[in-house]
Parts: sequence; structure tokens; C-alpha cells
Amino acid sequence: EVQLVESGGGLVQTGGSLRLSCAASGFTFSSYAMTWVRQAPGKGLEWVSAINSGGSSTTYVDSVKGRFTISRDNAKNTVYLQMNSLKPEDTAVYYCAARRGAATTSASEYDYWGQGTQVTVSS
Repeated sequence: EVQLVESGGGLVQTGGSLRLSCAASGFTFSSYAMTWVRQAPGKGLEWVSAINSGGSSTTYVDSVKGRFTISRDNAKNTVYLQMNSLKPEDTAVYYCAARRGAATTSASEYDYWGQGTQVTVSS
């Protein structure tokens, strides 16, 4: 059974930091690109960042460049999102997702999804 379990969300003040984790099981993690996608209250899904299967290539939406860092540990079947300098507009449910093959910036192209973790940034 494929499982993606996010953790690390919470309430933080503007300018603070959080580190999200996503633990994967049930598939060959090292063969899958991973992504983080978020959904703010009342809005649609927004792709945030992606990393290729080997961890050598990363991409980010412009609004988080320089503040967020995606990484992965294939030995631990885990992908991370380090979020620094958080802003109220980063408030959302954050989901990790996986797809076999190349990383893309389209959330709809990812096959497996976690249940999400809430991030709330207070002003």
C-alpha cells in the first residue's frame, strides 16, 4: 500500500521557520520525483516545489524562491521542505506528492498524495 505521511506543520509567527517532512512507503521512493503542493483557505492547489528522483535538481515557484528549500533522503524514503522567512500568505495545507519519472511543475501530473499538514503563519 502506497503511503505518504506529512508532518511538521504548525503555527508560527511571521519570519519564523518550519521544516515539513513526508515519509513514503509502498513504492520505490528513489525512482520517483517528489513535489510539495499547497492549498490556501478558499483557493485551489498551488504547486510549490519539486525535486527529481536523485535529488540533484530542484525547482520552486517564484513566491518561495530564496525562502524554501526542498531536499530528500532516499535512504530514509523521506522528502523535506525547509521553510524560512514565513509570511502570512504561506498559510495553507501542504501536501507532498510523488510521480514516477521526471519532476514537473503541474500538480495534476503526480500520482500519489499525502493527507496534508497545516501551516499557519500569524501576522
